[in-house]
Amino acid sequence: MHKDEELLIALRRVIRAIDLRSKQLNKSIGLTGPQLLVLRFVGQEPGVMVRQIANNINLSPATVTNILDRLEARNVVQRIRSTEDKRRVGVFLTDQGQEMLQTAPMPFQEHFTNRFSKLEEWEQSQMVATMQRLAHMMDAENIDVSPFLEVGELIDTKPES
Repeated sequence: MHKDEELLIALRRVIRAIDLRSKQLNKSIGLTGPQLLVLRFVGQEPGVMVRQIANNINLSPATVTNILDRLEARNVVQRIRSTEDKRRVGVFLTDQGQEMLQTAPMPFQEHFTNRFSKLEEWEQSQMVATMQRLAHMMDAENIDVSPFLEVGELIDTKPES
């Protein structure tokens, strides 16, 4: 097998792993990864505004607004206008949102981050440079993404067939 084929297979495995975790999350609690990230941040910062959420999870304010619309329709979050400054709208978890957050799985990236932090500094730098180069080679360096992987269990609990 050629090196380029080995690299593409490894990339497909990473993409597939993230996709599988996302599907597991949606099946287990009915949320997408970005929705759970927004929910977690609102839980940590009650009354946070859309722009703060967007900046924290590195998504556009429009994307965060769409996510909040869906979460609010499910009665998971609530937007409340400030009584002191009508221009400010804070986002809060509802009781249902609190419950959902308590039963939600831990972020998928925690396991990755723990392993990555155990690598030597030069290995970390090499991996970052390699992935940045790959993103550039795939014309993906300017795509708007969050610095978070999707969430879910790291190990597939389904037996192989």
